[in-house]
Amino acid sequence: MSDTPRTGRHPGEPHHPASTGSRLNRLRAGVLGANDGIVSTAGVVVGVAATSTSIPVIATAGGAALLAGALSMAAGEYVSVSTQRDTEKALLATERRELAEMPDAELDELAGIYEAKGLTPDLARQVAVQLTERDPLAAHADAELHIDPDELTSPWEAAVASIVSFTVGGLLPLAAILLAPATIRIPLTFVAVVLALVLTGWGSARLGNAPTRRATVRTVVGGAVAMGVTYAIGSLLDVNV
Repeated sequence: MSDTPRTGRHPGEPHHPASTGSRLNRLRAGVLGANDGIVSTAGVVVGVAATSTSIPVIATAGGAALLAGALSMAAGEYVSVSTQRDTEKALLATERRELAEMPDAELDELAGIYEAKGLTPDLARQVAVQLTERDPLAAHADAELHIDPDELTSPWEAAVASIVSFTVGGLLPLAAILLAPATIRIPLTFVAVVLALVLTGWGSARLGNAPTRRATVRTVVGGAVAMGVTYAIGSLLDVNV
């Protein structure tokens, strides 16, 4: 017999419950940033390359798109996740006030939640009492709000993940189109972008312990369509620079 305490986990458990929200927040921002960096920068440089063979023109357009996109993504992530965090704090403040003003009603509410999940009334009451005695705010935040008070979403983590992933993703199509010979510039960039999208879709699925094929296909298809549309628009404009 082992004296090791039973934790309820098994080998291969993919995450620690307390860190899931933070990890998913970074993963979402990183995947969105990388995908947007690849597709938007590629769309700009491919669209410009369809109308001009001038390296300075393509480099200026691509560099401006990369810089503006990275800053915009970071700012957008910070603002949106800050709003989410403010909402979480407001919900927790309301719950904290209700626990102070009407503890009995909150206990009944918590017991009702566990009873609705399938526990018998007596067992639901016991669970609610024990969890409340240990940490009433955490118990209610988890059962009612699905929020961990110690693991609120971080706007800075999302912003940093977004700006870094966008920059890394955007540098690939920019480098490919600037370094490739003019005759194969657009096809080579298209191939490089598709490979980058494959890696992004596959990597995001692996990090999230999700099926890789579906994530990869939707990432590649979306990016390819976006590049095709921008190239077609650039070709139709037919402006020589």
